[in-house]
Amino acid sequence: MIELHYWPTPNGHKITLFLEESGLPYTIKPVNIGKGEQFQPAFLAISPNNRMPAIIDTAPADGGDPISVFESGAILQYLAEKSGRFLPTDLREKYTVLEWLYWQVGGLGPMLGQNHHFNRYAPEKIPYAIDRYVNETRRLYGVLNKRLEGRAFIAGKDYSIADMAAYPWTVGYENQGMALEDFPHLKRWFEAIRARPATQRAYARGEQIKDRFDLTTDEEARKILFGQGAKA
Repeated sequence: MIELHYWPTPNGHKITLFLEESGLPYTIKPVNIGKGEQFQPAFLAISPNNRMPAIIDTAPADGGDPISVFESGAILQYLAEKSGRFLPTDLREKYTVLEWLYWQVGGLGPMLGQNHHFNRYAPEKIPYAIDRYVNETRRLYGVLNKRLEGRAFIAGKDYSIADMAAYPWTVGYENQGMALEDFPHLKRWFEAIRARPATQRAYARGEQIKDRFDLTTDEEARKILFGQGAKA
């Protein structure tokens, strides 16, 4: 059983996408990041960077004690290797998937996250920061669009963890100042993934969490989410 410590954000959605596609049994343990639950000692024991998602696998392949994994890219790779799905075993194909997985966790996610912050959450509008991250978002969309030309999915003909990592970050394209019509290959890929039954189930799980909890980003939540320093 996979115990998923989760909140309905792009990084959280990556893992529910995989779990719904793979059929691995899992349970969700909500981590209300607006209320500071990511700083609780029990969560820090499995995710020392105080970020979700994180997982605990209660039945790892080596038959040993439960194993915890934090960081969404590492979780996707772990689950792919556990299930034998969505990560090729062929050497070249495998590293193509991993290249694009790391491209997402090192570039697409952080840059789009800064886009979201300065456009939607920052207490003051800073034109330089907004322009910088909108322009970088546009560049990264262009990289992905070019990669998808002539390919069904990022690594080729097969859906993989690279797609699961990138897709949730493009769902907010309108809030990022992007128009999918400007990126036709990305748009075709986006619509194909959005139509997958597992994608719809994964996002429905997120909506269930939203219905159960108050997701209002008030001043206190902003302090928790964006006011962390070395002491925290």
